Amino acid sequence: MNFEQARFNMIEQQLRPAKVLDPDVLELLFVVKREEFVPPAYRRLAFADTQIPLGGADGACMFAPRIEAHALQALAMNKHENVLEVGTGSGYMAALLGAHADHVWSMEIDPQLAEAARANLQRAGVTNVSVEVGNGLAGAAAHAPYDAVMVSGAVAAVPQVLFDQIKPGGRLFAIEGTAPAMQAVLYTRQGTEFSRVAVFETEAASLRDAEPAPAFVF
Repeated sequence: MNFEQARFNMIEQQLRPAKVLDPDVLELLFVVKREEFVPPAYRRLAFADTQIPLGGADGACMFAPRIEAHALQALAMNKHENVLEVGTGSGYMAALLGAHADHVWSMEIDPQLAEAARANLQRAGVTNVSVEVGNGLAGAAAHAPYDAVMVSGAVAAVPQVLFDQIKPGGRLFAIEGTAPAMQAVLYTRQGTEFSRVAVFETEAASLRDAEPAPAFVF
């Protein structure tokens, strides 16, 4: 498979038509090799417009490339930022965030996924990402406050504790809601308040412990 051609096609045929136009984001997607973070069994789907299963008991998935690109564009990363990622998965989003961050603290609840992500990041030469095992929905207060928070999985609603760990002027990207009506949203802290902007509608796999409570059926 010609990965470079597939990468080019992804950017030109999926991302640009979806209004991912930030040149820094598009350049980064050329540089960080997505296929190196995809499980070998799914490598041929590395650039397809679909979620990719990562294994594990909780059905963890990589976001579709379009969601990853929109997240980076919305967060508008600056150099030397302190970043929290909730849900490491394969480590790919952490690697993308790390390209601009001073340091990325990435929390993964599944120890096996955390170990695999560390190996992927090491192989890719990424040195400013720390993968820690734990429930990122509780944040990581030891390294707070953060300039940016990336929630790499869907949540019914963003927990307040994550907002509490964001600096003034900081941003948080998440996918909120219940399937099939989910929204990708960007929160920005302004003093003690947060603005919320809906970026686009989508659907994604939920993080563990982030699924909405089942509806009551009469």
